[in-house]
Amino acid sequence: MIKRVTMTILFLGVLYRNLSKHDVSSSLISSFYRRMHSMAFITAPNEEVAKTIARGLVSEKLAACVNIIPKITSVYSWEGKVNEDSEVLMMVKTRTVRLPELTEYVKKHHPYDVCEVISTEILQGNKPYLDWILESVPEKAE
Repeated sequence: MIKRVTMTILFLGVLYRNLSKHDVSSSLISSFYRRMHSMAFITAPNEEVAKTIARGLVSEKLAACVNIIPKITSVYSWEGKVNEDSEVLMMVKTRTVRLPELTEYVKKHHPYDVCEVISTEILQGNKPYLDWILESVPEKAE
């Protein structure tokens, strides 16, 4: 048993020295940190609906910030027809782990039968801004 513990300690020491040389630990931390932030994109029929949803997301601490981009044109297929509508786009910054709750909130408060809520991870950015997102959106509902 003592021999096995000694070998494990030696192995961990060698592993630590090798990881330190290659700065893998900071790369692992960086990779984990990147996965903590996401952007969600949500369309709405007009600015009033978008503002109502945006205020709710920020008030409920599901989003740190919502940018509302007016006057986009969406071309899409719905019920067998090609449609073209004027819409508003919301760009939402949040924690990745809160996306399911964010999606449920939008579905509950959105007028569309099938609302668009799509997301992507934020891979890089201004660290103080990314930290602010984490400060603004708690990991779990309060």
